[in-house]
Amino acid sequence: MVQHFLKVFICLLVTCASASASAQAWPTAKPIRIEIAFGPGSASDIFARIIADPLSKALGQTVIVESKPGASGQIAAEYVARSAPDGYTLFLTTNTTHSANPYLFKKLSYDPIKDFTPVVRIGYFPFLLLVDSKLPINNVQELITYGKANPQGISYAYTSSAGQVAAAALSNSTKMGAVGVAYKSAPEAMTSVAGGQVTFTVLDFATSQGLVKSGRLRALAVSPATRTVLAPNLPTVGEAAGLPEFGVVAWQGLFGPANMPPAIVDRLNTEIQKILAPKEMQEKFLSMGVEPNVAGPEEFRRFVLKELQVWERQIKIAGMKPE
Repeated sequence: MVQHFLKVFICLLVTCASASASAQAWPTAKPIRIEIAFGPGSASDIFARIIADPLSKALGQTVIVESKPGASGQIAAEYVARSAPDGYTLFLTTNTTHSANPYLFKKLSYDPIKDFTPVVRIGYFPFLLLVDSKLPINNVQELITYGKANPQGISYAYTSSAGQVAAAALSNSTKMGAVGVAYKSAPEAMTSVAGGQVTFTVLDFATSQGLVKSGRLRALAVSPATRTVLAPNLPTVGEAAGLPEFGVVAWQGLFGPANMPPAIVDRLNTEIQKILAPKEMQEKFLSMGVEPNVAGPEEFRRFVLKELQVWERQIKIAGMKPE
């Protein structure tokens, strides 16, 4: 019996030593791949490429960005979840896969908590509530009044889970009865609102700033629970509509598969935080409509758990049923 336990103990020591050596040698075996859940030109693609080059230089290894779009991010999420936790497959993703999908789909092929290792949160994507500037609507209360006066003619455009949930939650909470209209891209949605085919939309800053600055769209409020530095003078939808529980914000962060070695997680977190720290990088993010808000692995893990509760509540308020 003693010999048996001694053999088991030695095996455990060898395994731990091997894992430690592997983590210390990382990355040497092959290129690191950052998987994204959306197509080329998406926010995830842009930020993955911003990070990839300096990360490659810091680690001394090639970093490749790969796009696996489809099924609201489920294809990429499942791929990463089933990958080896060796630090060579990473996942730059958003609230879509890790906050909204669990409540928008009856069955997922991955678990947003159990199947992933949080590495670093990058920042927030506050959204704007937008209307056609030609409409006599200058604030959220006027939008609500307009909607109730035109119950058969009010609608909203959406292209993402964040936009859909925010618009539907506002409509349901205020009894506007707006009808959602899905669009393949943000430019299509904005054009429809600016052209009067749809009443309002909820879109991110980066996408909508062109039409807002040109005067074709009017920004009424921001969707997070708190005001954003990107538009400090705009109220939140919650405070403007008198809905204290309202608040939806898109976010972006980096994960690996579950059970990644802590040494690799720490190295990645450290290097990415260095990349994001310079003032010029912060300003670049702000100019692109992103509010930098970096957090390490443990804080990011707690944040993801909290956001699951937030999105569950907002999706219920929106009256949306899982498909």
